[in-house]
Amino acid sequence: MSESGHSQPGMYGPGPGRRRRRRRGDRDPAVQNLSGPSRDRDYFPRDRRDTSEDPPGPVLQKTPIILAKPPGDRAKPVQGVSAGGPSAPDKPIMSIKAREDATKCGPPPETSAPVPGPGPGPSKLEREGQRPTQPVYQIQNRGMGASAPSGAADPVVGQSKLIAPEKMKQSIKLVDDQMNWCDSAMEYLRDQTDMLVVGVLGLQGTGKSTVMSLISANTPEEDQRAFVFRAQTQEIKERAGNQSTGIDFFITQERVIYLDTQPILSPSILDHLINNDRKLPPEYNLPHTYVEMQSLQMAAFLFTVCHVVIVVQDWFTDVNMYRFLQTAEMLKPSTPSASHDVSGSSGAEDGAEYYPHIVFLQNKARRDDFCPPNLRNMHSVVDKLMAHSHLRYKGTLSMLDCNMFPGLGRKYLESEVNLFLLPPQDSEADDGLTKAGCGSSPLFSLLPGYRGQPSFSSVVSKLRSQILAMPRCPLSHTILTEKNWFHYAARIWDGVKKSSALAEYSRLLA
Repeated sequence: MSESGHSQPGMYGPGPGRRRRRRRGDRDPAVQNLSGPSRDRDYFPRDRRDTSEDPPGPVLQKTPIILAKPPGDRAKPVQGVSAGGPSAPDKPIMSIKAREDATKCGPPPETSAPVPGPGPGPSKLEREGQRPTQPVYQIQNRGMGASAPSGAADPVVGQSKLIAPEKMKQSIKLVDDQMNWCDSAMEYLRDQTDMLVVGVLGLQGTGKSTVMSLISANTPEEDQRAFVFRAQTQEIKERAGNQSTGIDFFITQERVIYLDTQPILSPSILDHLINNDRKLPPEYNLPHTYVEMQSLQMAAFLFTVCHVVIVVQDWFTDVNMYRFLQTAEMLKPSTPSASHDVSGSSGAEDGAEYYPHIVFLQNKARRDDFCPPNLRNMHSVVDKLMAHSHLRYKGTLSMLDCNMFPGLGRKYLESEVNLFLLPPQDSEADDGLTKAGCGSSPLFSLLPGYRGQPSFSSVVSKLRSQILAMPRCPLSHTILTEKNWFHYAARIWDGVKKSSALAEYSRLLA
């Protein structure tokens, strides 16, 4: 021992011995007996003994995949669990996450955030791919087109379905000259129910196509060669031919459908059948029977699929025309019922059958026709001829409401029918009526001459307003859109051609 009282290990040698004994004393005797002193460095008994007490680490994320729920089952408890739900694994699932955000911005939130405790690991979702956890995303993107990728919806494809159809400039065929149905009008129709269907009937040369063009898309000042429905050319007039064949279709931007038909009981069509030796269908033996049955088929078709049917005449009046209308009404196909089960009903109820509004248009009316007494007589004659008809021939159109006869009241016409007078179109160009006086008195040389009726342009404008204001009654027992009307009309036309009533009537004519 030194003078300072401290021991010197180098002198006495007990220091290293003590340190060596202390190291051996720190070891567990049981461990020395089991493993021996040679495995002190490789053995870690404390880690294995305390495994059950440690919290789960990254190693436990390799839990078998069968413990995880499918993506479709995981979304359901998340929607029903309240804000304080005890389910920890379902908490990170976000059902409001859009699919396109998940594909653009990387993995979804549940794959990037570590979740403590047992549950599905990232390897599960990565192996399944970035699939949506909610089927509502498919419903949301369903209207954007089937060709759009699953991750992002193309807005151009979705907006293309909202664009209005192309504006028609010329009429197209709905029924061709061979009486076959055409499908070219389908691309101009929409899925909406606010529409009006207007058809026309008339003899040859009465001006059906011109009238339909003027009330649809053209004005009297335009060239007739630019009309949507082609009128007769001078060459066709000279050889007494017909311009329209079959049924022509035109729809305006106001969603009004106009149907122009070939002339009924046309002598030019009959002459064409006889001189060209065209083969008749087997059910018809004579050409004139075939021409009459064609006219009846078109009239019965219009009475079924149109809201308004305009009957054009160029003189007053032809009794055979009214007989033809009543025959077409008799052969008109019945309105299809709402359901095919008719066992509980004995027959059609009163009022269940559909009948259109019919307008008698007197084209090329003379000045005397606008005289009030003559006008009253014309209404009375039409009323008596159509007294037994179910067609709506009165109560929906009035010339007195158009202020065409300012001095006449509503009570002047006792039986007012849907009759409208249209003056000649070339009357405005008549030099004899442009100015009064004719040199006799220079005082009134600048005043317009007396016509006895309004101008042609104003009368056409009032006729168009009256037609567009017609009531739009349902054509069938169900509400039809434009496209549904097209399919409905195709079915009616096929039924008219195969009608047993029309076939029986043709046999009676032979």
